[in-house]
Amino acid sequence: MDLITVSAVLAGVGWVLGGPLGGLIHDFLGDAYDRLTGDRPLPPPDQAVKSIAFTIGVIALSAKMAKADGAVTLPEITAFRRLFTVSPEEQENARRVFDLARRNTAGFETYARQIAALFPPASPVLEELLGSLAAIARADHEIHPDEVTYLQQVAAIFGFEGQAFRAVLQRHLGLDACCGDPYCTLGVEPSASDADIRRAYLALVRDHHPDRLIAGGLPAEAISLATETLAGINAAWETIKKERGLA
Repeated sequence: MDLITVSAVLAGVGWVLGGPLGGLIHDFLGDAYDRLTGDRPLPPPDQAVKSIAFTIGVIALSAKMAKADGAVTLPEITAFRRLFTVSPEEQENARRVFDLARRNTAGFETYARQIAALFPPASPVLEELLGSLAAIARADHEIHPDEVTYLQQVAAIFGFEGQAFRAVLQRHLGLDACCGDPYCTLGVEPSASDADIRRAYLALVRDHHPDRLIAGGLPAEAISLATETLAGINAAWETIKKERGLA
């Protein structure tokens, strides 16, 4: 691994992003990224920008969300560590980014818009980010009303509103997010035809396949996010198949 190349990529990422996210990268990621990548090949520049922005964005938006209900709980911290593979030597760095973002005067909308600008509206990668925020919020077994409002506002910036937002919650939070409705998970109405439901299911499986998401900018360290989402999609499809007697 050529550390000069790594530094150049990071400098480029910080320059491309600019604003508060670029500042966090300059404050934190140079050292950490050198150690995290080790001898792994660098991703293409465009993918590197999206991947790094995703990781920093989750930490920064989680920090901003913590302000919504006034406290960061141990279950929320544990949820973050479960969703993102952070090595023991990098946990202190992750906490540093969290604290920097929490103290930053920029509002969460600034972070969310910066990240949204890197992806198409309602991109599956943006959904994974939104879903991770929802999972972290719910880690203490409840979502505060202010956290729900926060998630709705971030979702709107990412391109998820109305039924699309409810479907994201269902896919990432499970049965009670949409009253246990598998149709909500697949983003279809119960009145939809078998063929339309099958098409919706196959499209979601394609869009949320881990390899496709990583190619689109999801960090490899967040692969458990994609795996859990895909499991929820498959479970909803199996429920509907059984209900309708589909092969």
